[in-house]
Amino acid sequence: MGKKSRAPIRTGAVKKTAFGLAVLLPLGAAWAQEAPVSKPAPVAAEASTELETVIVTAQRRSENIRDVPLSVTSINADKLETFTASGQDIRVLAARIPSLNIESSTGRVSPRFYIRGYGNTDFSAFASQPVSLIMDDVVQENVVLKGVPMFDIENVEVLRGPQGTLFGRNTPAGVVKFESAKPGFDGVYGYYSLSDASHNTAIAEGAVNVPLNDQWAMRFSGQMQHRDKWVENTGNTQGNLDGYEERAARLQLLYKPSTTFNALFNLHARGTEGSSRLFRANLLATGSNDIVPGYSPGTISINGHNTQNLHSDGGSVRLNWDLDGVSLHSITGYEHVSSFFSRGDIDGGTPGGPGFIPFQVETASSVPSLKQFTQEIRLESKNTGPLNWQTGLYYFNENAVADSYGYDTVTEAQNSLLRNRQKNEAVAAFGSLSYDVTDRFKLRGGLRYTRDKKDFSTEIQDNVSFTGPGGVSESKSKVNWDVSANYAITKDVGAYARVATGFRAPSIAAPSQAAPITVADAETVTSYEAGIKSDLLDRRVRLNVSVYSFDVKNQQLSAVGGGGNTITLINAKKTAGRGVEADLEARITPNLRMSFGGSYNFTKIEDPNLYTAGCGAPCTMLDPVNANGYYLIDGNPLPQAPRWIANATALYRIPLANYNEVYFSTDWSYRSKINLFLYESKEFTGKPLLDGGLRVGYKWDSGKYELAGFVRNVLNKQVVTGAIDFDNLTGFTNDPRLFGVQFRSNF
Repeated sequence: MGKKSRAPIRTGAVKKTAFGLAVLLPLGAAWAQEAPVSKPAPVAAEASTELETVIVTAQRRSENIRDVPLSVTSINADKLETFTASGQDIRVLAARIPSLNIESSTGRVSPRFYIRGYGNTDFSAFASQPVSLIMDDVVQENVVLKGVPMFDIENVEVLRGPQGTLFGRNTPAGVVKFESAKPGFDGVYGYYSLSDASHNTAIAEGAVNVPLNDQWAMRFSGQMQHRDKWVENTGNTQGNLDGYEERAARLQLLYKPSTTFNALFNLHARGTEGSSRLFRANLLATGSNDIVPGYSPGTISINGHNTQNLHSDGGSVRLNWDLDGVSLHSITGYEHVSSFFSRGDIDGGTPGGPGFIPFQVETASSVPSLKQFTQEIRLESKNTGPLNWQTGLYYFNENAVADSYGYDTVTEAQNSLLRNRQKNEAVAAFGSLSYDVTDRFKLRGGLRYTRDKKDFSTEIQDNVSFTGPGGVSESKSKVNWDVSANYAITKDVGAYARVATGFRAPSIAAPSQAAPITVADAETVTSYEAGIKSDLLDRRVRLNVSVYSFDVKNQQLSAVGGGGNTITLINAKKTAGRGVEADLEARITPNLRMSFGGSYNFTKIEDPNLYTAGCGAPCTMLDPVNANGYYLIDGNPLPQAPRWIANATALYRIPLANYNEVYFSTDWSYRSKINLFLYESKEFTGKPLLDGGLRVGYKWDSGKYELAGFVRNVLNKQVVTGAIDFDNLTGFTNDPRLFGVQFRSNF
């Protein structure tokens, strides 16, 4: 296997990041909402035989998850911290929630989301996705914004199925919704955490809550991460690769002068520098999807440069008025990317190998400027009677510039540049009604009108020629709706049914050498869903099960590869999906709790006339070929859509004297094989992936202090998670096994 993939654990970077965080924390201020988070509860408070009630905001109101008529999963802060202790980014959530997959061909930035197999593999800077990511009620629309650092998070909600009525942007597949911890008035408190893992993956994180007076409170939180460049590159003198530096901070201020008004101010920023994705030529064995013998994650041989940086910032203002009989909410958001640059050796090798390298390719993409402004105004009733409603207006405006570079791998000189700009403006009006027919039977319905306009233009062409116009404009309007019903079978068991539609506006793909601008028409989806939600055995078990079926008309697909590894947008006449999802959580004893989740997601492209280019030799194609040499993809599953997902967690606590405790926890996720592209081939089929983590820790002083050791990717499972469609079976893999330790203090 070559060099060992595990580097010794060191503390130098921890000291640096800890010092930086210690300097930053006293400067902070925080963000807030109507229900502030209180101090962490002591260990003894957890010794209960009942599960706590899970409150979600899937319908833009705070509700018991059992009463929400759609398939939703919530992950709390404790689980999230366990998943991310080794420096894992947002992709760690993949398969840890039923029907959710996340992947990226750009590493820690620009992740792509899939719910129920429905997503978009487009890696361009202007790509739109049918899964919307929302952070503190503000959409993160551009793919560069979606890799939000996960620190000081209160909870994560995954809303499956179309969410086209109450949420603002591109939600036909669903929503991934993050909510950060908010300021409160109940004293000075917070936490800090230090960890170090393999490859000197060092993390310093913390938050402090400070009531400034009886009307103002603040919360400041920050995170600093470091990983050594642990992959040795034998192909040139650039040095080791696959390290990174990550810094992020969030300042929130809550102003609450009365019981009828509050304002929540948020400022945040992120900076990332390090390596981009490492592509490895001839990683896959011909005629199979096995990794070639002799592969070592700790070594690579490329002769091109590899680097990446991202700097972004933003802010938001949430205003809430509690008026007579109604509540008025205003959410203003601004997101800004000042620089994003990612450069990589796309051929994944050198002229000498590994294996056959048909041509040398080194490229880069950048976003030198991106500005996004959003505004939502929402009016909500507070009736004590059976009828309640919400209504509002939404505005979205984005101005983004993206560059594509080419380089001469021998001289490292830039030999091409293409700059494009896209302006996107959307307006929407929405409303929803809920009516309690009886104490047990409730109806809900929603309606949304959206008008979306995109203007795309090419501003610079340096040594790049393409056919067709240098600009295009697209505009589309659509009305979406949803209808749902809840029925309380007993006080602890309820059933629901839902029909919903979704809409994604036309997408535009940038031109490339000899390839014109392409446009994909708007797509629409209709989804049918039903389920059971229950609290069982005196609230010691929570079980939610749903079944669904959806049809997408004119689904936007990205045909990647073929001649020149270009992106061409196409529309499939129809794609179909159906499946089942389940979440189960149980408190077996006061000190043992477990959770299980799973999903079956079947997807199928239904268009007998749809075709794409395929991979060249030595790739083994499985699709039929038409008279022009293209491959018919009718009947294929959607890419990056595993049919099976399963996950499980367990936490066992051993109480000791003086409210101290020892605990053991484990978490596991599984996803079945995936198609990496629209076509099917033996090589570009990702193998099933089983990923597990173990953690053992000690808490003392009523939970104020915690020391833990952990292992991620326990089985050291290595599979190909993505690929580049060249003629040399280029791919990339998941991270190898990591060991680490963590210390946390609550104050």
